[in-house]
Amino acid sequence: MKVSVQGETGCFHEVAARQYFINNCIEIVPCSTFDMTIGAVIDGVADVAMMAIENARSGSILYNYTLIRESGMKILGEINLRIKQNLMALPGQSISDIRQIRSHPIALAQCMNFLNMYPSITLVEADDTAGSARVISENRLRKIATIASKKASEIYGLEILAPGIETYKKNYTRFLVVGREEEENEKGNKISICFATGHKPGSLASVLVILADMEINLSKIQSVPRLNGEWEYMFYLDLELSNDIGIERICKELGNFTSNLEVLGIYNKGDKLYES
Repeated sequence: MKVSVQGETGCFHEVAARQYFINNCIEIVPCSTFDMTIGAVIDGVADVAMMAIENARSGSILYNYTLIRESGMKILGEINLRIKQNLMALPGQSISDIRQIRSHPIALAQCMNFLNMYPSITLVEADDTAGSARVISENRLRKIATIASKKASEIYGLEILAPGIETYKKNYTRFLVVGREEEENEKGNKISICFATGHKPGSLASVLVILADMEINLSKIQSVPRLNGEWEYMFYLDLELSNDIGIERICKELGNFTSNLEVLGIYNKGDKLYES
């Protein structure tokens, strides 16, 4: 099985993919952008894509909601990964030797309490955590460090100068497995849907009341602009299904109060928390 990920070998997307498919032999297809990640599945280069959708600290990745919906792909599964950020550099150095830290802006943001202790070190935003580790390793860049996964340090031969430097220790990212509709898990216990509502008072509230009446647990709601110039929004909801209420009834009940209602995927809830 081929799994496309955003990032280079050793990135957190790869760690999530290998944890999710731990009992499968998989081949990682590195991609530089999320568009290319899902495009690899559309083009048949990969079987599924692993895509981050939200972080406990940084919030939702709004662009990926729209990207999944517009691609026609379906959500097939999810995994919650504990993101442990590590400061690493070429061996034989200490933090006092470091003059610059390069990493993805989100990784930097997740570690600001630690980084603020070293005001003399310049922070440089890069496209990828693992990619920064590779550049430092290949070019033998001394006095330059990066923030990345433990896996990246092992792959690129870097020494961890400070482990677990993330500010919030409950720093989890939720990743989605995205693939073609025929692979959808119709027996899953979680469903992701999206829809629009009219510009009428109580439109969204009516939907929430219906879900409450059906005793369906709403675990996530996210609004995303439709970018049509009319200040309209799509609402993305994650619902936990009960034994006696299925997707057919949900769509029927919500149909009179929404427009452009779509089912983005039926899958199993990622209850377990994995360590990176």
